[in-house]
Amino acid sequence: MEAAIVPNPKDSNATLLLMGLRRGGKSSICKVVFHNMQPLDTLYLESTSKPTNEQFSSLIDLSVMEIPGQLNYFEPNYDSERLFSSVGALVYVIDSQDEYLNALTNLSMIVDFAYRVNPKINIEVLIHKVDGLSEDYRMDAQQDIMQRTGDELLDLGLEGVQVNFYLTSIFDHSIYEAFSRIVQRLVPELPSLENMLDNLVQHSNIDKVFLFDVNSKIYVATDSSPVDIQTYEVCAEFIDITMDLDNLYLDNDKSEANNKSAAAAAANRSQNAAGETKEVKSISRLSNGSILYLKQMIRGLAFVALIRNESVTHDYANQGKDLNKNDDMSEKSLTIIDYNVNLFKESLIRMWENSKFEPVPATG
Repeated sequence: MEAAIVPNPKDSNATLLLMGLRRGGKSSICKVVFHNMQPLDTLYLESTSKPTNEQFSSLIDLSVMEIPGQLNYFEPNYDSERLFSSVGALVYVIDSQDEYLNALTNLSMIVDFAYRVNPKINIEVLIHKVDGLSEDYRMDAQQDIMQRTGDELLDLGLEGVQVNFYLTSIFDHSIYEAFSRIVQRLVPELPSLENMLDNLVQHSNIDKVFLFDVNSKIYVATDSSPVDIQTYEVCAEFIDITMDLDNLYLDNDKSEANNKSAAAAAANRSQNAAGETKEVKSISRLSNGSILYLKQMIRGLAFVALIRNESVTHDYANQGKDLNKNDDMSEKSLTIIDYNVNLFKESLIRMWENSKFEPVPATG
């Protein structure tokens, strides 16, 4: 995702409105997720003093607006109604290591206003900085926050409002998991994408597949099987490894394309149909016999799959017996996967061309 500060977001963009009290971690989240800043470097960030708005282009054109915690958005000279009416998702950040009662009151007041202006808005709450809490205290804090929020909204007459809660930290992958789910709710074609990925998994001997934004490591779609955080972490890190290796050989495309060595990750670069961008493909066999498969898609997206080949694992366990036969089977499987992934990419291109990717209303 390439970012640029813009004064006003386009109406066609899906907009995330990031809010919360001062020092809650909003700026740190933006820098880590969308700008690849190291978490420890966020300790030196200054507090945000004015609203910011950034645009990111991926499967959808996403705008991320951050509102400083000290700003009173209900002042007469501030057009709050216009602000909330054009937002796809309200993301409210609560510092779990601080006294959060004031934050919950503030959250309820904002939800009350935002929902009455825009009933289609998604309400997302990040219970943030949980890395400093014990596992038991995390669950207790989440339960307490959910209960108090529900009670306050009920008192305001907002019984039907759905609020989604996430335990997050910038020091692990929980923040990426949360933003992945938040962004997915803004993709109107998500059911079709999930259906295509389910069909691909079913016919390709794939265990799990993600459609990643390469820069942010947010997955904009996945198949319908449950997401295991360890599988997500392995696939996300494989993107970094592949891109790092690919960048080593920017001036050696031809030799790289012919490289058949058993390297951990082999990057193949080729011109796409439009002749404008280059495609990256990488396959890596892990020590347990599983295979990681990556192929570049459109608009900064990457298809990343985990293939658990039981026959490969069995042969590894038996000290390499019949490895030649097994390698032939693996090559045939990868050929089928290549074919199916290419069909998925063609469908993705047609889906993109035929859709404006307008924000979708909240469900439930």
